Amino acid sequence: MTEQSDFLSNLSDFLYPRSCYYGQFKPEYLVFNANLQEFAQRVGYISNLQTNGKLSPEEAYQQIKALWKQLKRAKKQLEIRTDVLDSNNP
Repeated sequence: MTEQSDFLSNLSDFLYPRSCYYGQFKPEYLVFNANLQEFAQRVGYISNLQTNGKLSPEEAYQQIKALWKQLKRAKKQLEIRTDVLDSNNP
């Protein structure tokens, strides 16, 4: 059983890699970073499916648009203000 869980863990790490977060530490920034990484990963998969003819350009566009709206909603729920983020980067 342990061997199977190790396999699934390794498979998950391969399919959904995560990078370390090096920005200013705030819990909401950490959560948003995880959401942003998931968004990027999914956009990559959708792009590859469209490139290989598995999705039409319109389907790919609609799926990416839905993901973008989901990311914007998450940002709003975390109450991350864009003007604050911009002021941290001179």
